[in-house]
Amino acid sequence: MITGIGIDIIEVERIKKLAEKSPRFLEKIFTPAEIAYCSKKKNKYQNYAARFAAKEAFFKALGKRVHWKDIKLVNLPSGKPRLELKNQKKWTFAKAHVSVSHLAEQAMAMVILEK
Repeated sequence: MITGIGIDIIEVERIKKLAEKSPRFLEKIFTPAEIAYCSKKKNKYQNYAARFAAKEAFFKALGKRVHWKDIKLVNLPSGKPRLELKNQKKWTFAKAHVSVSHLAEQAMAMVILEK
């Protein structure tokens, strides 16, 4: 049974400006593993924006905000994205599905929560 759906879209330039203005922004929003992953990419701000959108979509699906770093977006070897959640036992859902996409100027994500 679906218990929540969330979607978010963000401008890549907005994430880039925030990161360049305050490097602490990245440390506040992303886990060390996410920062390491994105910083290796040619278009790192597209990857940051996609992860930001995934976290925002998760908040919307959940119906409340939680700590940014309690949510981590990882890629399986196949390339499929997956949400990893800190303290998973405290969540009120059994499974989280995520899809992300990005272009040069925008990134978006959708999250579906199941019971």
